[in-house]
Amino acid sequence: MAGVQARATLDVAAAGKIPTEFRYRERVWNPGVQRARRVARAVLGFDPQPSDRLVQAFGEAYYQADPVAEAFVDEVYLGEIGPKRGRAMLDLALEQGVDAVPDAPASLRRLFEEFETAPQWLDPDLVAQGARVFRRWGTSVFSFATTSTLEMYSESSITKPLSYAGGYAGDKAHKRQLETVRFWIDVSEPGGLDPGARGRQTAMRVRIMHVFIRRKLVQRPEWDHDAWGVPISVGDATLTLMGGSVVPGLALWSLGHQTTLREIEATLHFWRYIGHLLGVQPDWYPRNFQEAVQLMFAAFVKRARTAGADGAELVESYLPAFAPDPDSPWAKRIRDEFNYRIQIGYTAFWLPPATYARHRMPKRFPWVLHPIMQAPLIFGAETLRRTVPGLDDVADRVQRYRREQWYRNEVGDRAAEFHPVEEFRR
Repeated sequence: MAGVQARATLDVAAAGKIPTEFRYRERVWNPGVQRARRVARAVLGFDPQPSDRLVQAFGEAYYQADPVAEAFVDEVYLGEIGPKRGRAMLDLALEQGVDAVPDAPASLRRLFEEFETAPQWLDPDLVAQGARVFRRWGTSVFSFATTSTLEMYSESSITKPLSYAGGYAGDKAHKRQLETVRFWIDVSEPGGLDPGARGRQTAMRVRIMHVFIRRKLVQRPEWDHDAWGVPISVGDATLTLMGGSVVPGLALWSLGHQTTLREIEATLHFWRYIGHLLGVQPDWYPRNFQEAVQLMFAAFVKRARTAGADGAELVESYLPAFAPDPDSPWAKRIRDEFNYRIQIGYTAFWLPPATYARHRMPKRFPWVLHPIMQAPLIFGAETLRRTVPGLDDVADRVQRYRREQWYRNEVGDRAAEFHPVEEFRR
């Protein structure tokens, strides 16, 4: 019965409806926004303001979710089969194929038919190139992607699902953050999205986890359907994909990374395919750099900034999650002390100063100088990589090793679980 109620709520979205907190049209002609538009047009050589058609599709996407995976969750996780057996079915289908699942439900077969069918737009070579660029950004992209998310914690549609579930708040923030890093590593490893690969399996488990959380959230009386749309919507999920592609592609130049526009467009394609596997499949997804910038322009203009204390809690939980455990062995304690201050430096460097000052955060100085000091070294190494034959392959191997070592220092031998939340904290 709960699954039927949730599905009914998710399906209530009149054609053309946009959440009330999607405030693009009431703000786009603000003089400050138009000044920023003119500056960006002069720098970029094109108008960053998107078409009304894109804005409308983007706004409507806040009422769109993942009907194929939702049907599976309704029938299996929330039906008679139950979460435990449902997860076993999913694991078996991921490891051996859906035909290996005895009496596989129709919804499971439909889910894997979509999952295993390559979309017409897919270019495997471009996906591989985008994954390689993402790997080349090393551990810096982990810090940047999270910092850019902190800025978006002002938005209720993003913040409320995380706050209610509790995964990114308080002492659970570190565990959930590292699960996200594990996902980034898995999907970007060479061949990580091939059939049977760990990254591909992780994508499906994250997809089901999102649907399960959405089903729980949509039944809560405090979820404001008119203001926020549906939980974990296609609109917000698409912005998350942008956070792994065009945004770091531009921002990491500040550290000395030399990412070309063509490489940024490769990461766009890479994350578009990950989105397809995650059930995020808008037909308006940016195909090139210009369309990506226009989408990000709309995303920043439409912000409502209503998350309040829930958003503040998520922002303020991030850096303490990296604070060293006083009971750790001394060698790990030293590494953790060093890494903690690096995270402070990155966050203070990339997070807008007004946002940083508005929250209870560690002191910015002197750690904010670390990104600035390393930029010349990274720029020099990037110049050599681009000009000396063979160094690009060496850099790829080095960054893969560094990513895995960074992750293992944080979690030890513990495996990421990607379990759906069974109960919300409030």
